[in-house]
Amino acid sequence: MNERRGKDSDEDNNNKLYVNDSSIDFKGRVPLRVRATTGCWKAAFFILAIEFIERLSNFGIGTNLITYMTKVMQQDLETAVNSVNIWSGVTAVMPLVGAFVADSYTGAYAMILFSGLSLLTMAEYIPSLKPCTTCEHGNKKHEVVFYLAIYLVSFATGGYKPCLQSFGADQFDENNPMERKQKMSFFNWWNISLCCGIFFGVTLIVYMQDNVAWGLGFLILAITMAVSLLVFICGRPFYRYKNSPLGSPLTTLLQVFVAAFVKRNLPSPSDPSFLYEVSMSPAKPSLSHTDRLRCLDKAAIIEDDGNDGPSSRWRLASVTQVEELKLVINIIPIWLSCLVFGVGIAQGTTFFVKQGSVMNRRLSKHFEIPPATLFIMTAIGMFITIALYDKVLLPYARKSTKNERGINILTRMGIGMTILIIAIIVSALIETKRLTSVRNGVTLSAFWLAPQFLLLGIGDGFSLVGMQEYFYDQVPDSMRSIGLALYLSVIGVGSFLSTFFIIIVNNFSTNKWIGKDLNSSRLDYFYWFLTAIFVVNLCVYVYLARNYRYKSVQRRIGEVQRIFDEDMKLEEKYVVV
Repeated sequence: MNERRGKDSDEDNNNKLYVNDSSIDFKGRVPLRVRATTGCWKAAFFILAIEFIERLSNFGIGTNLITYMTKVMQQDLETAVNSVNIWSGVTAVMPLVGAFVADSYTGAYAMILFSGLSLLTMAEYIPSLKPCTTCEHGNKKHEVVFYLAIYLVSFATGGYKPCLQSFGADQFDENNPMERKQKMSFFNWWNISLCCGIFFGVTLIVYMQDNVAWGLGFLILAITMAVSLLVFICGRPFYRYKNSPLGSPLTTLLQVFVAAFVKRNLPSPSDPSFLYEVSMSPAKPSLSHTDRLRCLDKAAIIEDDGNDGPSSRWRLASVTQVEELKLVINIIPIWLSCLVFGVGIAQGTTFFVKQGSVMNRRLSKHFEIPPATLFIMTAIGMFITIALYDKVLLPYARKSTKNERGINILTRMGIGMTILIIAIIVSALIETKRLTSVRNGVTLSAFWLAPQFLLLGIGDGFSLVGMQEYFYDQVPDSMRSIGLALYLSVIGVGSFLSTFFIIIVNNFSTNKWIGKDLNSSRLDYFYWFLTAIFVVNLCVYVYLARNYRYKSVQRRIGEVQRIFDEDMKLEEKYVVV
């Protein structure tokens, strides 16, 4: 007994001295006390600063794009909204490519540095790639240069966006109870940085573009992106790095499919302990066997073919590899049901902003708020929600549920989905009131839009953070950049869906719901149409969430799991995680 306790004590001490997830420092070494000099919040602060700068740039462009297209390029409302939705969609889907390359070949750090921040800085800075800031009328040359510039931004975003967040989360060791708890807070603080970037992007940058010069606004964004590149490089000695990827994680998933198909006629063992499994390590813990999709378990059946040599990877997979494929398959229905979030976000940066452009935005006789600045309400709502959740609700939930996450991830996303529905209903009611005022010759105050912007932000505070945690945590460890790219693709595909819905309602309605301008449109009908879709989707989501099984990891952390007591103190309890 004493020998076992001594062994447990040694393991616990090693867990405190070493990072147990195969991380290395910038010199490629694993120092004895790496936790004291690298990673955690000291490294994460650099990542959060870069996210602040990037969001400043992204929303400085994205939220005012609808204004630029309708005023400078003189596009009608339907064309401009569809153009913005397509650009937003491409920008959010491109990270799937960057994440695949990072997880398979380059690693997150190299992808962020060379394919992301450097290219994005170039896109903002090179004069020949900037949109025309002096043209009074749109022309073909202007359009070509303009679209080339903004889609170069999309390409650059695909290189770094999913990698930056996964790289930041990787600064915390999941094998250490305290750092695992800090990682959960990291996603909240990530979004607080996002909100701060949005705040300055839709106020200072948008004001410069609308009231001083578009060129000055883009110049400021180019300078800030150059600063973000320097900040990222300065943090190099403090980062923890994962070992270089060994190949595409998608190949492993394909191998499981092939092995299961080849052995499809073999009987499945009644006891899963007869299935093939490799010994676990702290760097790659094993996944527990589940009873769902048991047809895939046949990939882990050991064949008695008289061959003493090692089996081909295309004929034999481990239980962990099979469970990783099950994780990816189980994520697909959740991903599909989350697409409404992308549709909702698309309304905030297009129709919400355009509504503000035809309403009274004057604070005084000589000062008028730019339409895109109204989006600040969304940032404020999201900021307050995340801060209250992290500092008030989460500690209380941890004490009452004895669960380190506090609220279940899918529950948090469901709350956000419900608030999004309320936001769209409010938007429909306010748009009906605005149209009535226009018919009576009265211009409604833009502050009537504050509730829908705030509700959109509050919903994002629950849903977006929840989706980030879900797609990072519930994918195989080797696919975490791809997981966060899937989260971003929700926003991208949602933008495409918004365009698709506009085309549908315009083609099947007697009078176009989305016309040349807002006053000749029935945007309120479109909002009610979205509400009906969102409600049906929520019912499907609730069913999926109630039947979902989370990833179950077999991992021993020095035989210790720290849990919180009523006073939020840590206590030790011998248990297998």
